[in-house]
Amino acid sequence: MSKVKASHILVKKRSEAIRILDEIKAGTDFAELAKKHSICSSGKKGGSLGFFTRGQMVKEFEKTAFSLAKGELSGLVKTEFGYHIIKRTG
Repeated sequence: MSKVKASHILVKKRSEAIRILDEIKAGTDFAELAKKHSICSSGKKGGSLGFFTRGQMVKEFEKTAFSLAKGELSGLVKTEFGYHIIKRTG
């Protein structure tokens, strides 16, 4: 596949990322949590990054996003920016 569509939530602290991931798994809406907690500007759009191709994101993020099935949620992904929770949406 050459491109994926994904949303993410980015936070600085691992403990905060774990708490948010637990909330998502308990049924809290991903987009609402992104709007509330994500430090990325995409948070305003519910975490949506739209479609992107290989080479557009940092290595760790890209590897995880491309490995997920549509609708699947990642665990914590650490990058130079902080901790991401990624949801593949397309």
